[in-house]
Amino acid sequence: MKRRNFLSAAVLGSLFTIDSALAKNKKPAPSANKKAGALADKKGAKPGKVRKPTTHTATTPITENPPVGSSSTHLPPVKAPEAPTQWRSYEIQTTITLPKTPGRSRLWLPLPLSQDTLYQRTLSHSWRDNADVASLRRLPEGDLDVFYGEWAEGVEPSLQLTTIVSTADRHFDVTRRTMPPDRDDILRKNLRASNLIPNDGDAHKLSEQIIGRIKDPIAQVRAIYEWVIDNSIYDLTLPGCGSGDIRKQIEERRYGGRSADINGLFVALCRAAGIPARCVYGLRLDNSRIFSSLGLRQGEATRGQHCRAEFYTPGYGWVPVDPSDVRRAMALEILGDRDPRTLSLKRLLFGVWEMNWLAYNFGNDIPLPESREVEPFFVLPRAELNGKSIAGLEPESFKYSISSRRLDG
Repeated sequence: MKRRNFLSAAVLGSLFTIDSALAKNKKPAPSANKKAGALADKKGAKPGKVRKPTTHTATTPITENPPVGSSSTHLPPVKAPEAPTQWRSYEIQTTITLPKTPGRSRLWLPLPLSQDTLYQRTLSHSWRDNADVASLRRLPEGDLDVFYGEWAEGVEPSLQLTTIVSTADRHFDVTRRTMPPDRDDILRKNLRASNLIPNDGDAHKLSEQIIGRIKDPIAQVRAIYEWVIDNSIYDLTLPGCGSGDIRKQIEERRYGGRSADINGLFVALCRAAGIPARCVYGLRLDNSRIFSSLGLRQGEATRGQHCRAEFYTPGYGWVPVDPSDVRRAMALEILGDRDPRTLSLKRLLFGVWEMNWLAYNFGNDIPLPESREVEPFFVLPRAELNGKSIAGLEPESFKYSISSRRLDG
């Protein structure tokens, strides 16, 4: 009984016993607050303090607390994923010649993913060399496989490495939930920041601005994907895959570069929004059925290194995207923002990888075996001559070539 009703009953009880008994049985009238609450309920609003929606970040990811009924709700897959029926095989040959030096020489080469996926299978490796040490090394971080070679003093190092892989095109279907959950440690790893890819501070503020009131994770990622395409440039003057320095891009508010820069920006913004994402570093293998600028010419792959990206959502697994190749096609094919071919390519590359490309690894901040060097990402050959580290973009002291040949027509 409320305090005011109790006091009223006590006073009246000293005068009128019957009225006291009636007062005990009588239901107290609803207060003004309760009336307001009832009115609010009728209008669909909750009375009292309104709970704010969860803000997802790299430390409170969508995979742990997904919006109810969204694409990240933890629902079981509807059926097991089906393996592709159309595969094509390639022979990739890498030839390395290093200059003779007074000291020992060492070499590291990225190798294709050793674990079979629904889009890639590594079939074999073989090599010819004059090295003292030549072996395949596996690093747990980034599912990374590396060829490592070491040559004695006074030897002119040479190597010919032949790899055979099979690939199949990747297609994401939003109407089918087919993938079992990935391991928690893998998802956590792909929410963390690296030396060059942030997930907090200005990156988080930018991702919040882009996402706005969008609640569904796939719609959030699509907003990030389109923002990256609309606000970045593809710089044809930069070597390789670019620097991958996303911190600098966000600090200076100048977005773009090459594939590791543009797709790295996409990954940073996804992670900042609590959505696991990763760069996938690899090599173009063949011509493209979409645009000639997105493939090789005559199997020359020496400068075919290219970074792609993936994001994760439960039920669908890792979804392929490539905002960088949209910008690349726009730059090389001279396409405007509203060109129908640009709009079609933008839709296509959200969820599709044309597998004229192979994946090397997902790794960032990679400690190479037998080396003190830590690579921000590993997609180019790396050598050490007489204690000096040399990247594969320095042809005057590092001669190498990569060729790709399709084996099945």
